[in-house]
Amino acid sequence: MGSSLDAVAQAFCADPAYPKSVRALAAVGTPRRYGSGAKLLHEADRGDTLFVVMQGQVRAYGHDPQDREITFGYVGAGDYFGEMALDGGPRSATVEALEPTVCALVTRDALLAHIGRQPSFALELLAKVTRRARMATNSARNLAFIDVYSRLAQLLGGAAQPDGDGRAVLPDDLSLQEIAQRVGCSREMLNRILRDLQAAGYLERDDGRMVLRTPLPSRW
Repeated sequence: MGSSLDAVAQAFCADPAYPKSVRALAAVGTPRRYGSGAKLLHEADRGDTLFVVMQGQVRAYGHDPQDREITFGYVGAGDYFGEMALDGGPRSATVEALEPTVCALVTRDALLAHIGRQPSFALELLAKVTRRARMATNSARNLAFIDVYSRLAQLLGGAAQPDGDGRAVLPDDLSLQEIAQRVGCSREMLNRILRDLQAAGYLERDDGRMVLRTPLPSRW
C-alpha cells in the first residue's frame, strides 16, 4: 500500500500537466488514500492540515441554518483544499471523496516552511482563500434570494384578489415598503424580483396597481 501511494505521489509531482506550484506543495506532504464516500474532514472540526488532491475528486459541502445541504464546490487532481482552517479555526465545510482519491496532507508547519522557501506561494494561497470566500458568499446570497422569493410568492398569492378576467390585483394599500418588511428583504432585492417577474410575464402594472397575470411559480 505504501509503495503504491509513493508511486502516485511521484507520478503527480513529475507530471507537467499539473501546476508547478501545486506539485511542489504536494511534495512536502504525506500521501494518503481515501475510498469513495469517505469523509476527509468535517465542518466545524478544528484542523491545521491542507489537502492536495493528486488523484480522484472530492466535494465540499455544508449546511445552512435550516439544515439544508449546500454544495460549495468540487476539487480534483491538481488542486487543494483545507487552507481556510490553517489559522487553527474550525473547518468551513465537510469534504467527501466522490471516487477513490489520493491526497497529500500538508501540515501547517510544513506549509510555513514551504512558504519560507517559496515566498511567492503565499500570494497564490491568499488568492485561493479570497476566491473561495467569495464563492461561499455568493452561495449564501443565492439561498437568501430563494427564501425571499418563496415568502414573496406566498404573500402576493394570499393578498391578491381575482378581478374576473383570470388576473388577480394586489390591494392599493400594500406598499413596496410594507412588502419588503413583511418578506424580510431590502427594497433593492424586492425591486429586482419584481422586475424579473414582470419581464417573465407573471406580473404587470395597471394604473399603478400590481396585477398577477398568472399564479406565481413555486420556485424562481
